[in-house]
This record gives sequence, structure tokens and C-alpha cells, in this order.
Amino acid sequence: GKTDVYLAAARDVTAKGGGVIYLVPEISLTHQVVRVFAAVFGERLAVLHSALTPSQRLREWLRVLDGEVDVVIGARSAVFAPFARLGLVVIDEEQEGAYKSGSAPRYHARQVAMWRAAHEGGVVLMGSATPSLEAWHHMREGTIAPLTMGERISGGRMPTVEVVDMRRSPGPLSGRLLEEIARTRAMGRQAILFLNRRGFAYVFHCRSCGYAATCEHCSVSLTYHRDRGRLVCHYCGFSTPPERQCPECGSLDVGWSGLGTEGIEEALAAAFPDLVVRRVDTDSVRERSALREALEDFRRGRVHVLLGTQMVAKGLDFPGVRLVGIVNADTGAWMPDFRAAERTFSLLVQVSGRAGRSVPDGLVLIQTLRPDSPAITLAREGRLEEFYARELDARRDLGFPPFTRLIRLVLRGKEKEAVAGAADGLAGPLAAAAGVSAEVLGPAECPIARISGNWRSHLIVRCRAFGPAHEAVGRTLEAWRQPAGVHVEVDVDPLSLL
Repeated sequence: GKTDVYLAAARDVTAKGGGVIYLVPEISLTHQVVRVFAAVFGERLAVLHSALTPSQRLREWLRVLDGEVDVVIGARSAVFAPFARLGLVVIDEEQEGAYKSGSAPRYHARQVAMWRAAHEGGVVLMGSATPSLEAWHHMREGTIAPLTMGERISGGRMPTVEVVDMRRSPGPLSGRLLEEIARTRAMGRQAILFLNRRGFAYVFHCRSCGYAATCEHCSVSLTYHRDRGRLVCHYCGFSTPPERQCPECGSLDVGWSGLGTEGIEEALAAAFPDLVVRRVDTDSVRERSALREALEDFRRGRVHVLLGTQMVAKGLDFPGVRLVGIVNADTGAWMPDFRAAERTFSLLVQVSGRAGRSVPDGLVLIQTLRPDSPAITLAREGRLEEFYARELDARRDLGFPPFTRLIRLVLRGKEKEAVAGAADGLAGPLAAAAGVSAEVLGPAECPIARISGNWRSHLIVRCRAFGPAHEAVGRTLEAWRQPAGVHVEVDVDPLSLL
């Protein structure tokens, strides 16, 4: 539905001589959009994203610069497309964290788009079934104009959503989910299973003493990948063969728990030998062509069940899908981050939206160990207004965005004591420079204390008046003598505090 609105707006803008940038959060979504837009704009369409080779990116960039392109489609970095006259920037799935760069420069495509539109006379059109809390707040304040789509234009209706309590379930797939997978296959329809964990199992441990295998370089557990026969760190890439006995107590009773997509794929094969299952995650589709092929096979009905991580969670439109199963709704809910409930709610609503898009019989099953969690119950019942009201009240009381702005300073280095000492040494001058304009929180060890062999501490500057706080941080860092071996990363408006 949203794509038709974007297409109509793009035709209107290009007819008046303006350029259009269409942003999607995942590279996997570009080919679906390109297929729709190419039918209208043909050769006047360009694609820009990081999966292109440098020469391909340069060629597309020069086409835009030379005025040969009306519409650019791409991921985050496409927001910089050099249109001489920018008329429209579309930001689809506006709430997605992928629009924020994780390395310097740590820009957010939404902020860049708004800056360009303000300075170049264009319009920013954002779309989402679950807007970010910031966008929702600004809609309520009147600084962003809200536009609402009340129904599915393709003829479907919102699916039936059920919560499955997994506290007494003996395995990762409940009897209810297995029953509906069988029923869906018997109807000649398709299913999508979502699990935001790749690998076979994400905890390899000793059942005798409780030892868990962790990365040598990061403060995270290792994930077991059975197809590679290795334990792998998803932060730094370190890998090692699994232990045959516990290195701490010598017990032979070692194994894994918490299945990832690879483990669920094996469980499905055991339960339904004749079912064609395609797994879609960064391990199984390393090449972009492999992902495109997998999605196309699913669209044509050659695949019965599409199993994947966030690649299958949003933006995809498959008319044959009746069933969506969320294998574990709790994977992100335990994160020590003030956005955890918002992310959980958004993901559940987004994944649920893949079911019953053309035929009004969609079913969503949400498996969880926390069936009474507000994020889960409100997502199940589609009570967006209530969820946003609760979250905004909590953010207001706790002094978090959108009622304040944050600047996060992360100090990292190989020596733990040096990093902690540097953080302590920076905190005083920073607080003095900020004065009454901002509050300095910390220093404290980051929730993930070590990544790639670097120990990490952080300071958070919280403010309501952004300008003075931003200036104070800049002055402090200019005057501060950075210790040898300690690096500082500055993140304005961080999306994660891990």
C-alpha cells in the first residue's frame, strides 16, 4: 500500500523536474522496490548501496550528477545522491535503526534528509506501520504532518494474532505452531518463520557447572554454527571448535541451548521431511544474488516456508503467505537499553504485517516466555496508541528522548585500567563545561564491556537545549589530552547504549 503512495508522489515530483531519493533500511528490499519503479521510470532509475562494487557506485553516481536519473533507490548512503534539484526523499520503514551509521561519521539518514529538504526546497515523506517514538511525538506536537492509511488496498485485512506461552514447551516449536504449519501447507499456502538469532544455538555450555563459552576478545557468548562445526563471535568474528569436555570442571556433559535459525531449520526438517524450507540470514545468503533468488523462489511458490532473521521481518509483500510464526519474541526484550520495549513492539507488528496481505485469513503466532509483557500484549491487539502513550510517559519521567537529547562518548583501549582512568579524567572537565545546560551520566563500563579486544567505558551527556551541550562537548574534547592507547568515539543521538 505505501509503495503505491510513494510511486504516485514520485511521478508528481519528477513531472515537475525534481529528483527523488527512495530509502529502504535493508539492501534486501531494494530489488522489490526497483521492480515496481522500473516499470514507470525505466532507464531514469539508479540504485545506490554498499553491495555495489566501487565502479558500479561511481557509474550510478555520475549518472545522477549528469542529470540522467530521476529516481535513486538505495539504503542509508543513498541520501547523499547529488541531485541538482531535490524534490522528494522517501524514507520507508522510518523507525529502522539501520538508517543510523554505526561508524564515523555517525549520521542518521533521516536527519540528513530533513536538512537537505529544508535547504533544497524538497519534501521528506516517511512511512511506517510503527513509527519511531520520536516521529510519533512530533506528529502529536504538529511538527510532522500525519497521514494515515486505514485499510489494505490489496484486499486483505489485518491477521488474527495469537500469543503462545512457551514456559512449559519442551522444544523451540510449539505444538500450535507445528499444527498451523501443517494446515497452511495443506491449504497450498505459505509460511514465514522469524527468529532474530542466526547460527545453530547461541549458548554453548556445561550442564554440570554452568560454564558458558565466551569470546576471547569480547564480553559476549559464542554462537554454535553446526554447518561450520565452529563456535563463532558475531561481534569480532573469532571462532573456535566446540569443546568436547568442560574446560573448567572436566565434565563431558556439554551442549547447547537457545536455538538460532540453523537449529530451527533442522527442527523443521525433522518434523516435516517433505516441506521445502529456505533459510535467509547473513550466513546462508552471503551474496546479494542468493538473497534475491531465495525471495523470488518464495514468491513463485517453490518454497513452502521462509525462515529468517530481520531480512524477512519488514517491507516484503508475498500474496501467498497465510501464516507468520515468531519463534522467540523475547530475543531483544532483555537488552539493557531504554529502547528495548519499542524495538520489540515494532518488530512484532512489522513481522505480523507479512501475513494475509491479499487474502483475509492471515494468522500470526507469537511464541514467548513473557506472555503478559505490555509490548507483546499491545502488539498482539494492535493497540499502537496505548503503547506509544505508555512509552512516552515512561520516557518523560526518566528524561529520555524524545524529551531530551543524548550525546554518548565511548572510550576504548586494550588496557582496562587506562580506559577507566581516561573516562574518570574526562568526566570532570565535561561536567564543568556543560554546567547547567546538561547532565553528565557516568562514567561507567559499557554493557558490552569488551569488543575485539578493546575495553569500553562510556559517558552520556543528557540535555534539553542541544546547542550549548554540543558546544560544551566540542570544547572539552579539544582541550582534553587524550591518553596514549585510548580512543574516543562520539555518537550524537545514539540508537543503542550497549
